[in-house]
Amino acid sequence: MFAETAMPGHVILSHGSDSGPQATKVSVLAEVAQSLGYSTERPDYREADALGYAGAVPPRVALLVQRIKAAPQPPILVGSSMGAFVSGLASLQAPCRALFLLALPITIPGVAQRFDMADVPAMLMHGFADELCPADAAVGFARERHMHTQLLADGHRLAEHVDTIARQFRLFLEHLSS
Repeated sequence: MFAETAMPGHVILSHGSDSGPQATKVSVLAEVAQSLGYSTERPDYREADALGYAGAVPPRVALLVQRIKAAPQPPILVGSSMGAFVSGLASLQAPCRALFLLALPITIPGVAQRFDMADVPAMLMHGFADELCPADAAVGFARERHMHTQLLADGHRLAEHVDTIARQFRLFLEHLSS
């Protein structure tokens, strides 16, 4: 008989605005998680995104909280840009195991609530040339939380560093599993 091996966990990956669940970064990170035995899902926020940046936040958070509560165990939340923002807010409403955040906006115009997150293991990867989400604000938040942070020589989309992000995400997951 073969012994059953338990999955190391579940990962929910949230794409940014003007993107979708098949976006490059969340697709690559889903592959990394799956290669380590994690189950993954990528909610589709495009309907909410049609409401504009401020209008998209409440329905995105509601959908993510629903997916967290339906997960087999507290999941690891991964988010890029708007996906990072809502991952943090959702982590305050439903239990998660960790957060891996990319290109994090600390504020979104028209949204009263600033970014915040549960006190769980977390990592931030951000471009110091980010034209949409100033690196100083994201790094300042990370510093206050003693969050592991890696700044990259890149802009908001972090397109030049997808491989670097994937390697760091693998290390992050391996550390959580150890």
